[in-house]
Amino acid sequence: MRAIGVNTWIWASPLTDADLIELAPRIREFGADMVELPLEQPDDWSPATVRKVLLDHDLAAASVAAVMPPGRDLVATDAAALGRTRDYLRRCVDAAAEVGAPVVAGPMYAAVGRTWRTTPAERARCLDELRDGLAPIAEHARSNGVVLAVEPLNRYETSLLNTVAQTAEAIAELPADAVGIALDTYHQNIEEHDLVTAVRTAGGRIAHVQVCANDRGTPGADHLDWPGFLTALQETGHQGPLCIESFTAHNASIAVAASIWRPLAATQDAIARDGIAFLRATLAAL
Repeated sequence: MRAIGVNTWIWASPLTDADLIELAPRIREFGADMVELPLEQPDDWSPATVRKVLLDHDLAAASVAAVMPPGRDLVATDAAALGRTRDYLRRCVDAAAEVGAPVVAGPMYAAVGRTWRTTPAERARCLDELRDGLAPIAEHARSNGVVLAVEPLNRYETSLLNTVAQTAEAIAELPADAVGIALDTYHQNIEEHDLVTAVRTAGGRIAHVQVCANDRGTPGADHLDWPGFLTALQETGHQGPLCIESFTAHNASIAVAASIWRPLAATQDAIARDGIAFLRATLAAL
């Protein structure tokens, strides 16, 4: 059966070694197979420690989540910011390789929350800059056995890549064995006509899948077409994990960045525990 993972943002931000040491036994108890590891700053956690903690609890690293705060941009930016962003993404690749994660996933083109209007010519130039900006990172990723998964975000968090089709177009010229698409049901629910068509549009370029309810809460406590979504994933041949990504309202920086103004479940543990149970039951019924 397909593996299921959880993102540690459900409980903590930024992730530290101490956080993972405390969370790992609970994550395993809830039935997860894998953990998604946000790397907000390059030294937030030690890859050697993380690898050992995961091994000790029979868990694997699903991905390293690339985090894009203000100032991390590959497009419509200056040379200094471009260089810093590339350096950060290389560190994400290095961390993924060290912990055994096959993917670095995230909106690695521009800072989350950065939006601006463009003419068609300006947009085309931004996409060229994105491809140029990612090309050396893609080569570094390939040499380390890691794939970059570029994530489209909703219109309130970016103006560059909102849909799967836009993302597929943006990365079409980049090598498929090094750059793919990260699907996220939260953003797709806002931007796509339906989840199934979006999955089929991504097709063979799907590199990572994040799941949550339409309000970022527990998968299944929502109106999403989960059987259709999961069936479409199977039809594309994608066999990677489903990673539950949600956030805590009790961390000032992440709550504001993700617009989490209220609890999304009775407890943060419930998002993981109940979401895993729902996904396993739904997969089993397909």
